[in-house]
Amino acid sequence: MITGFSFPHFNCICRSMDLITNNVTLDAFCKSLSGTPFITVDTEFMRETTYWPVLCLIQVAGPDDAKAIDPLAQGIDLTPLIALLDDPSILKVFHAARQDLEIFYQLMGHVPAPLFDTQVAAMVCGFGDSVGYQTLIAKLTKVEIDKSSRFTDWSLRPLSDRQITYALSDVTYLRDAYIKLSEKLKANGREDWLDEEMAILNSPKTYDPDPYKSYLRIKSRGTKPRYLAVLREISAWRELEARKRNQPRNRILRDETLQEIAHHAPKTVNDLERTRGLGRKMAEGPSGLKLLEAIKKGVAVPDADCPKPKHKVEIPRGLGPVIDLLRVLLKMKCDDGDVAQKLLASANDIELIAAFGGNADVRTMHGWRRELFGNDALKLCKGELGFVIKNKRLCLMKPSD
Repeated sequence: MITGFSFPHFNCICRSMDLITNNVTLDAFCKSLSGTPFITVDTEFMRETTYWPVLCLIQVAGPDDAKAIDPLAQGIDLTPLIALLDDPSILKVFHAARQDLEIFYQLMGHVPAPLFDTQVAAMVCGFGDSVGYQTLIAKLTKVEIDKSSRFTDWSLRPLSDRQITYALSDVTYLRDAYIKLSEKLKANGREDWLDEEMAILNSPKTYDPDPYKSYLRIKSRGTKPRYLAVLREISAWRELEARKRNQPRNRILRDETLQEIAHHAPKTVNDLERTRGLGRKMAEGPSGLKLLEAIKKGVAVPDADCPKPKHKVEIPRGLGPVIDLLRVLLKMKCDDGDVAQKLLASANDIELIAAFGGNADVRTMHGWRRELFGNDALKLCKGELGFVIKNKRLCLMKPSD
């Protein structure tokens, strides 16, 4: 837990000195942060027309200073910043870190560590599901942040004083959020809960996903294994092609087009060009030939190796009221325990617990989640616990009470 800091904030118009555009200043700033227990980090990027995010600005704050670093400045060398992010003695604090960490993973080849995500910590501390930065800061510090520059074009130069002021506010107030959340985690003994949730953000697999699993992101009604085998192959082709061209996936082929191709599995250029949203030009070109090769590979997958559809578990008739009671219990436990519902159990978890009890293979039945909710959920399903209202509050009771 970090205490004893008094942080300066940037409520006034920023000067040009708050933006680092040369290597000498960057090196000096990064060296000034050496030995600090933590830094707060944020980025501004553009991604509308590219597969990979275009890094436009990096904001970093230590206990006494905050700077915006221009990665687009001519001749800028980010080596001092990378060394700072690589320092294992300095905690790197982000809010909703996933996209920021993807950028640094591509830049560094690995994930900065150690990490602290204030959005995840806020969920553990009961601030709701995926709370936004502006809302969290308002709740923790009573400060209303001006987000009017949120959708600005960060790739254009020069950056205005207003843009820089906005950007720095994303790391200056983040220091206060980190301090308050870390104190709360320490007080309620939930530091281990946060570590468990941070495992996904720390995993390189989060930022370098398998192209052959990209088909799982497509919301498709098709469930036949052969259809899924073709969809897997052509979706992997699109993913690799998008990375190579640095274009959004849907600029290559839309999800709906991939699904139609997977359904019909065209074998020739003539068959392929009949696909809605594709056209003859693409069908006859290099992309069309590679697409046909991917289709052929999907068709040739042995039956035993085809993807198996994830069938939704059929909930037995009559369990609806039990599921409703479990939802009430979940809300009650989250309110009493000051934790976000999304973190504790999903709607699918609730249904599976109602249907299969302790045999439900869900994360809710493991670790701290089981202690906080799972054990009482099982007792409720078995009739060993019930509800009673006392002093206008819902309480648990044993049937014999």
